[in-house]
Amino acid sequence: MARIGIVVFGHGSSVASANEAVRIMAAKAASEGKWDLYETAFLEAVPNLGDAVRKLVAAGAGEVLVLPYFLTLGIHLQRDLPKLVDELSRACGIAIRVAPPLDGHPELGSILAARAKEMLRVPG
Repeated sequence: MARIGIVVFGHGSSVASANEAVRIMAAKAASEGKWDLYETAFLEAVPNLGDAVRKLVAAGAGEVLVLPYFLTLGIHLQRDLPKLVDELSRACGIAIRVAPPLDGHPELGSILAARAKEMLRVPG
């Protein structure tokens, strides 16, 4: 059975702290999910998806799962990501699967409610 590498894939920003926040969340998810092969990648920052996939393949991944750190199925996930995945899959000779964006996840409503509750306790 092939080892599966996981890429947490965000948009990327010129604001370094925004990219670092994605890396921190990816590390937390990797710890909780007990992922031994994972990378963080960005569409418009470094490392990019190709860098991450090649690093995972070099580490022994025979398949890659891309987890978009995107809220909705916008143009980047509909147009850009499928093209990148197809090119990388052919170039690296591995299967690359893509999970849906965060929208529609059953916990998202609870997360928004928790954030509102948190802010409603803060004097404004």
